[in-house]
Amino acid sequence: MKQRFEEVIDNRQRLREIITGGSGKAAHKEIDHIDSICRRFIDSSPFVLIATRGADGFLDISPKGDPAGFVAVLDEKTLAIPDRLGNNRLDSFENLMVHPEVGLMFMIPGHGDTLRMSGLGTVVRDTNLQERFSIRDRAPNLVLVVTVQEAFTHCPKAMIRSGLWKPERWPGRSNVPSLAEAMVAHGKLDVSQDRMQKIIDNDTNTRLY
Repeated sequence: MKQRFEEVIDNRQRLREIITGGSGKAAHKEIDHIDSICRRFIDSSPFVLIATRGADGFLDISPKGDPAGFVAVLDEKTLAIPDRLGNNRLDSFENLMVHPEVGLMFMIPGHGDTLRMSGLGTVVRDTNLQERFSIRDRAPNLVLVVTVQEAFTHCPKAMIRSGLWKPERWPGRSNVPSLAEAMVAHGKLDVSQDRMQKIIDNDTNTRLY
């Protein structure tokens, strides 16, 4: 059978023959706790991506967003992230029931650097913690607590190359499928895209918190 690619890199030795190890400055930048630098970054971030692994071995990445500083630093090893209203799939939380490992990437609009963290996740209910996250007098039903094991900042090259924070470099969106279109097609729903869009719009307007 003809191989699709000229070479498949399947071991670390070959990988490092092609690309040598990082410089000392980049290779040893991890810390195992939340220091003042991490805390200041988290306090300024309104958006975090959460990666988990399911029982089937597949990975999930879920976005979470709220006003900047919505992720609480409980101590130098512990973060808390509120779970807001959504589609109730609970993919991330169900994954944590099997594999507690979790990865986080914090982003700040207009800022090139990102903050990466990894550790162990726990899903909790705690009245005081839930009330701490109340918005419009509505507290989250669940909170994700992460015990941080590794943290480091990531350089802005991806942001620079992509022009992510430069509106003049943003691509046109005329051909980008809407959520309504995707849900109708992928779910084989017996509903029009217009009707689906109205359902999504209503959910957005009435179920943020």
